[in-house]
Amino acid sequence: MLELQHIGFETDDNKEILHDISLTVDERFVAVTGPNGGGKSTLAKVIAGIYKPTSGRILLDGQDITDMSITDRANNGISYAFQQPVRFKGLKVKDLLSLAAGKQASVTEACGYLSEVGLCARDYIDRELNDSLSGGELKRIEIAMVLARGTKLSVFDEPEAGIDLWSFQNLIRVFEKMYEQTRGSILIISHQERILNIADKIVVIKDGRIDKVGPRADILPALLGSADASQAACSVLADKVEGVRA
Repeated sequence: MLELQHIGFETDDNKEILHDISLTVDERFVAVTGPNGGGKSTLAKVIAGIYKPTSGRILLDGQDITDMSITDRANNGISYAFQQPVRFKGLKVKDLLSLAAGKQASVTEACGYLSEVGLCARDYIDRELNDSLSGGELKRIEIAMVLARGTKLSVFDEPEAGIDLWSFQNLIRVFEKMYEQTRGSILIISHQERILNIADKIVVIKDGRIDKVGPRADILPALLGSADASQAACSVLADKVEGVRA
């Protein structure tokens, strides 16, 4: 279980991004949504250990991990998929999946992870993670890496960004399967209604604060009818257009 206690975050020039965020994540699937610029991605980075909170505490299964590095948090069971995936020049896809799994993954296992995110395994397993891969391809490979880790908490920052519509349909199936099989929790930053509709709990972040939080049945109907939902839909459309270009 992840617990955030009164989390605040300010930039080096004292701009407040997050204010007094208190949240418990013990459900299998939690979605964080809200207007662009509200602090959602910053919150994900604070959870992963990329950013250190200015105030408050972060607990994982009762252990204080506030001062832990991203590496220590990964070792303690937190996986993070970047909104803009990192390229590892010289490293092959199958090697990355083995590193993520913590063992030498067999070709069959590696191909299974790739297939789950909509990639033809034989075309990618021996590819290097370099500039020959598009942003959408890298995003799917990174999600495959998170699947290989199988950690306590998997954090995805807008996984739908930069991928085409066909791949998005596959990702929805991946998340549905993860929901059925996971023993930990999945936290996804997303504007996409189909992702929100899988969630056990929805958290709405607005202006760096929690605006709404509760079960999907309580939050989603009101959210879809709000101005924020209209803005979110426009953002999703823009992401899909970029995905087609990727």
